[in-house]
Amino acid sequence: MRTVRFEDETGYARRGEWTDDGIVANGNTYDPAEANVLAPSEPTKIICQAGGYMDHREESGFDDRPDRPELFLKTPNCVVAHGDAIELPPGRESVEFEAEFGIVISEQCRAVSEDEAMEYVEGFTCVNDISNRDDQEQERNWVRGKAFDASCPIGPVVATPDEVPDDATLTLRLNGETKQETTREHMIFSVPELVADVSELITLEPGDVIATGTPFGPDELAPGDTVEVEFDGVGTLENHVIAR
Repeated sequence: MRTVRFEDETGYARRGEWTDDGIVANGNTYDPAEANVLAPSEPTKIICQAGGYMDHREESGFDDRPDRPELFLKTPNCVVAHGDAIELPPGRESVEFEAEFGIVISEQCRAVSEDEAMEYVEGFTCVNDISNRDDQEQERNWVRGKAFDASCPIGPVVATPDEVPDDATLTLRLNGETKQETTREHMIFSVPELVADVSELITLEPGDVIATGTPFGPDELAPGDTVEVEFDGVGTLENHVIAR
């Protein structure tokens, strides 16, 4: 099942199933092109993995395999939905896309084991970890670099784990041109490993998202760009880019 949150024609927020025939909710079918799609969950936090794929670690100057996931946070102000604008922060010259897929948590959990981790996973979604390199790299400031407004598009749906193949392909297209592509098989840490590691010290709440890291190829965005993140079983998250 692929679950979507959206506003109907009256502005009422609904939850439905995104099917080949449209969005089905409460016996009605809505046209996805006419619906105002919302972020698929309302996370209290987004826990992000840095360097989740070796090819990206290597292009960033790190050739070692980490002993455990390297983590940072994005906050709810970062979240934008499918179809919304990515706002480039003013005065920054290097703002980049990062295609990822996200693990969406189903219920509160803490200190879960790898064996039980999937019991707390509602499903998967697409994530674009927009990164302000000016502040991240020049000042080593990950708050200004990662947690600015509208820096984390998520969506368009949450796909249950059975919908997403073990070898699912993750792709990013910028203005129609493929810029990033990998498969889930190339992740350094598996989904259960990530959930277990994060939950060791951090209580996860329903709707929280663990962003699993990006592969080789992040590059700069400019006003007027259209960026798409596609993940097998989930679909395509599309956003346009504007200057703030």
